[in-house]
Amino acid sequence: EVRLVESGGGLVQPGGSLRLSCKASGTTHSSFCMGWIRQGPGKEEEVIASMNDARTTYAESVKGRFTFSQDKVEKTLYLQMNSLKPEVTSVYYCAAARGYCGLGADFHWRGQGTRVTVSS
Repeated sequence: EVRLVESGGGLVQPGGSLRLSCKASGTTHSSFCMGWIRQGPGKEEEVIASMNDARTTYAESVKGRFTFSQDKVEKTLYLQMNSLKPEVTSVYYCAAARGYCGLGADFHWRGQGTRVTVSS
């Protein structure tokens, strides 16, 4: 079983930055596809980034402002978010999948989420 625990969410002013972390444990494997998913209030969930050894893919909505990285030794994922706008207010989830890796991956494993609020 894969366990994912996010941290780093909070309240940030528009234009600010925030870095989310996700600690992975359990039966993880380097071949897994890792991702970040968000769900804003009253909105459907959106896969915003995915990563495996071959490539990192971003949704158009975050491209250029968010950066997905990982420390494989520490089994920790990071999502650096810059130039934040109120519309990105969401609960952000770290996720993992086997097989196909991309924004359409089957992210079977997810963390409990961390809330990000962008407001002045």
